[in-house]
Amino acid sequence: MANITKQALIQEIAKSTGFVRNDIKTVIEQFLDLLAEKLIEGNTIEIRGFGTFACKPRKARPARNPRTGETVLIEERMVPSFKFSNDIKDKINSLEAIVEGVNAKLESEGSDVMIAVQSQESPTDIESK
Repeated sequence: MANITKQALIQEIAKSTGFVRNDIKTVIEQFLDLLAEKLIEGNTIEIRGFGTFACKPRKARPARNPRTGETVLIEERMVPSFKFSNDIKDKINSLEAIVEGVNAKLESEGSDVMIAVQSQESPTDIESK
């Protein structure tokens, strides 16, 4: 599986919508800036069907400096978190998504074998390219 960059997302959106890349880039950057700003203010951002962004408190705790072995106290702090919606979790864990991920991995390794899904209820079949 490859990492998808912000630039790659912008390019894909531009290709599928026909909008200018600079406009898409501006919208995405504004969205991310606003998201960060609202989290800093202590808000929770819920995007239905996608997930929820929030900041959660993390308690103070002792830790150890690996170089010196000295015990240090890590102060209480806020930690950003994201929880996927059940819709996204279901899509990620669906049989089609799993097969698609396995096929992408097989293809990247140069395999001649691909997996195909016939239906939701039936097991997967293996076929050659």
